[in-house]
Amino acid sequence: MLNQIFKISSGSGIPKYKQMINSLIEAIEAGLIQKGDRLPSINAICKEFSLSRDTVLVAFNEMKARGVISSVPGKGYYVESTVTQFKHKIFLLFDELNAFKEVLYNSFLESLKGQAVVDIYFHHFNRQVFKDLIEASNGAYTSYVIMPAKFNDAHSILKQLPQDKVYILDQTNATLVKHYPSVHQNFEKDMISALNSGMDELKKYQKLFLVFPGGKEPLGQMKGFNKFCDKHKNIWESEVISSLKNHQIHSGEVYIVPSDKDLVSLVKTAKSGNLELGVDLGIISYNDTPLKEVVADGISTISTDFAAMGNLLADMVLNKKNKQIENVSYLVSRKSF
Repeated sequence: MLNQIFKISSGSGIPKYKQMINSLIEAIEAGLIQKGDRLPSINAICKEFSLSRDTVLVAFNEMKARGVISSVPGKGYYVESTVTQFKHKIFLLFDELNAFKEVLYNSFLESLKGQAVVDIYFHHFNRQVFKDLIEASNGAYTSYVIMPAKFNDAHSILKQLPQDKVYILDQTNATLVKHYPSVHQNFEKDMISALNSGMDELKKYQKLFLVFPGGKEPLGQMKGFNKFCDKHKNIWESEVISSLKNHQIHSGEVYIVPSDKDLVSLVKTAKSGNLELGVDLGIISYNDTPLKEVVADGISTISTDFAAMGNLLADMVLNKKNKQIENVSYLVSRKSF
């Protein structure tokens, strides 16, 4: 049975671990082994073909990464799937799933065009969950796409993964930029650019607010807001607040709200106070969705193109591109502003 599965030639110019992979795939496709079948032990393979354990482990780990085989501690290796055409098995770690990140996810899958299998996980901004998921996935995938959120020490966790297989998504930082390619947003620059593009509309108001709870929101948003407001302090008053709770809202104010919960609160307050959006009160939300096009006759947003982000990410992973790509955000001006 062992010689039916693996065919290793010392005279071949192909590395022996690749010969192991190729012959195992051929055996699966020929129906010699089925899903659930146990593979010969590492010791048996080493003895039969005079191979080192490292050579066999490299082959097995590559096949695990493709999802073709799996291992059970203390029992051995088994055929996990008879689908062998996937060259890529991708570990995708999101911080959370919401309407706009679903657009990103679907775009990523579509752009892969069936060339990869993707396993998606969520850390929900919990560092321990983030760490545990990274550790559990190590060695099981050909690529790792990671949303590190605001974890400043993300690299200390990610460095256990093969560096050439890691891609950073959405948020990055100075340390991650040195080590990994990314498709990310520059939140500070994009905030400034968006507000600059809306200068004419902003002049209708007297005071600018950023509602910044300080939890999962990128710090770049607040830095960009403060830089813009410092530059134009002769035109507008400005303030960063952490919550709308117990906050009095007045005519002549514009609010930038990264949180959709705060967006709902503002729309309700405007309605109850007979404040006309875009005239008495301005609202700029973050991250565009189809719903925001119609709510209150249209909510203005600062948003990146999440579909484009998914396309860029797929191209980067499939073609192993080592780049830092900024996916630019822009102001979408609607009635609320």
